Amino acid sequence: MEADYLEVTGLSVSFDGFVAVDSVDLSVLPGDLRFLIGPNGAGKTTLIDAVSGLTPATGSARYAGHELVGRKVHRIARLGVGRTFQTATVFEELSVLQNLDIAAGHRRGPLTLMRRRRGIPDEVAETLETIGLTDLLDAPAGILAHGQKQWLEIGMLLVQDARLLMLDEPVAGMSAEEKEQTGKLLQRIGADRTVVVVEHDMDFMRSFASSVTVLHAGTVLAEGSVKQVQADPRVQEVYLGPGRHTAEGWQPAGRVSKAELETVLGEGV
Repeated sequence: MEADYLEVTGLSVSFDGFVAVDSVDLSVLPGDLRFLIGPNGAGKTTLIDAVSGLTPATGSARYAGHELVGRKVHRIARLGVGRTFQTATVFEELSVLQNLDIAAGHRRGPLTLMRRRRGIPDEVAETLETIGLTDLLDAPAGILAHGQKQWLEIGMLLVQDARLLMLDEPVAGMSAEEKEQTGKLLQRIGADRTVVVVEHDMDFMRSFASSVTVLHAGTVLAEGSVKQVQADPRVQEVYLGPGRHTAEGWQPAGRVSKAELETVLGEGV
């Protein structure tokens, strides 16, 4: 049986002649909480779009021995590949339990989904516990806090038995407490799954990433631990120049703020 890991080889994506992802090679093993970082336009989201079938690509992206490039989105999902977006896509008028129930596909019709069930399938109960929403199982998803909606969406992938999860900026707009809880959640679910996180929050990345891949202009610029990436001269060059001096200090040209640079590379940049 093939191991459940992601192997990307020579993956490329072009839009009307513009190369957004350029021959990217990437390997992510289960238990490796991999963060993709880089300046805006580096190709991070496009890369996971290609792996999940949302964007046509060339090259190869294999998961658990299956080639993903060229497959339809629903067929990729059936192989255990899950994808979230910056804005959680949940059924707000339905309860937390009903959202998970639909995702789990327990062959219940629309009318029965609206009724309170007598029992909860084991995998749904376990997922509720994992995402920390057991006490809110009957609450409408629409009233959940921002972070809780993201956790619910992750839970909807878990009940589908997604083994490769690709999350696009999962903590955008979250409070500090929600970010901490989300990081711990990702560590729990990533212990035996393959998890890739596209992220701009460098403090969150530093706190929870097992490893980091830095993309720039559609290519892999650097890869390794957080410390290795921070110390890489190529990463420092991309994040530091060219730019301009302002009243607030050095500002890279359309890349990241000085505060973000200090978070990534340490104070004193």
